[in-house]
Amino acid sequence: MTMSYGHLLNTESYYLQDNSLPYKTESPAHCAGLFYTKLVRRGVSIKRINQPLMKHTFTLLMLAVIFFTHAQQKHTVYFDFDIDEANSSSVSNLDNWMAQNKNAIVEKVYGYADSKGSNDYNIDLSQRRADDVLNRLKAYGIAVNNNVEVKAFGEDFEQDENEAKNRKVEIYYTLSKEISSEPKPEKKELARRVEGSKLGDKLRLENLNFYGNSAHFLPESIPVLEELLMVMKNNPNLKIQIQGHICCEKTAMHPVSMDRAKAVYSYLVNNGIPHSRLSYKDFGGSSPIYNIPEMNERERITNRRVEIEIIAN
Repeated sequence: MTMSYGHLLNTESYYLQDNSLPYKTESPAHCAGLFYTKLVRRGVSIKRINQPLMKHTFTLLMLAVIFFTHAQQKHTVYFDFDIDEANSSSVSNLDNWMAQNKNAIVEKVYGYADSKGSNDYNIDLSQRRADDVLNRLKAYGIAVNNNVEVKAFGEDFEQDENEAKNRKVEIYYTLSKEISSEPKPEKKELARRVEGSKLGDKLRLENLNFYGNSAHFLPESIPVLEELLMVMKNNPNLKIQIQGHICCEKTAMHPVSMDRAKAVYSYLVNNGIPHSRLSYKDFGGSSPIYNIPEMNERERITNRRVEIEIIAN
């Protein structure tokens, strides 16, 4: 079988469009090799393409593959066994990713499951996982392509020996170049408060709040996290204890308030703040701002909070 130059380019376009995601693309050269192999398998006689034409075609191919692999990126969210909601560690990482990629445009959301259970069940489970991640992206305000591809693979993919790596959702996205960053004030409120603080002072992180009964940040909390991160970076001698609180119960300790403090701790560590400058502690509902039981949701949101105590400055 021989193909004209035009037909070859059409075939090239076809294989670039069907880039076999979710298979891993390791490099543009690897992609070119895959394309070459596919042409041969389809019966294309490469020998009959003259040498200058072949060089030109593969130059175009390499440029196209480089564009594709650099334009589309991936973030992975992991799940616990037989659970359709992302685990706390993955939610924290997803929150960090969303905070750092506000100009992302989501193109594909692929759900997966391990090989335990029936294939039909795993298809349904991976669909629910994909929906969970998609809903989190939308709730935060990440742009989602109108033609976003949401697909459930179940267990029908190359399984990793580590089962935990198979329980996942992959987000494929591009980054918009049209978003311009707004200049930030030189000194924000938290920075001023930290500057005027002394050892033992406790500073409430205003508007750093959480969804009920969880350590998942409300979307409006992300700028507060970013401001705290900037304060830590600008004050290398600053050490803090991160203190988690809950609403609704007067218990002295609670796993949710511990998870909330740890979520802030993880955000800072994941963004380059040394462990040695940070610690975290659970206060449960023992130190509410509003008396428990609260009168309304606003009071409950306020009690679901994180404070920092100045340990060194």
